[in-house]
Amino acid sequence: MARIVVAEDERDILDLIVFILQTAGHEVIPVNNGRDAVETVKREKPDLVLLDVRMPYMDGYEACKHIKEDPETASIPVVFLSARGQEGEIRTGLELGAEKYILKPFSPMQLLDELAPYLEPKA
Repeated sequence: MARIVVAEDERDILDLIVFILQTAGHEVIPVNNGRDAVETVKREKPDLVLLDVRMPYMDGYEACKHIKEDPETASIPVVFLSARGQEGEIRTGLELGAEKYILKPFSPMQLLDELAPYLEPKA
């Protein structure tokens, strides 16, 4: 079981992601903006962070930058979940330190498959 912070401002999508991950046995800490994501990651030190790109108060790119610049959270994997799939946007996310950039919409199995490498128990 992994502890996962999920930052998504669209309630229906957030609820769906939380449901998928909890059904797979993971502990999920949902937030609805980038600023809360950064604060929650610093406080909770999760195993994985999922960030939407477009969110209020602080977008996902800025949140990722803050997470990766903090020595206490820099090693936590970050994965972007976004409907915006332009090459430049994907490149920006990866250059900021994200491990993966998953495009919406996705199926529950696709999401779990894409996240599997980051959800495996640590030795």
